Amino acid sequence: MGTAEPNLEQLFEEKKRVRNPLVPVGALMTAGVLTAGLISFRRGNSHLGQILMRARVVVQGATVALMVGTAYYYGDTPWTKSS
Repeated sequence: MGTAEPNLEQLFEEKKRVRNPLVPVGALMTAGVLTAGLISFRRGNSHLGQILMRARVVVQGATVALMVGTAYYYGDTPWTKSS
């Protein structure tokens, strides 16, 4: 079978993404805190809901920082031109 079609691994060989296992954990934590905050607001506990929304901002910021830090550490910075 001499097909000339390249393998998928060969096509994407030069651009392998590094995965940080903490990023999906942070995303799930963000979703969990957001859900708890919305439920709290719906039940009428606006004080707890406000605290949870502030916690969501912190967790979401930490997740984004992990993503940017991982990209920077492995040299995959999107804001610089690669030559």
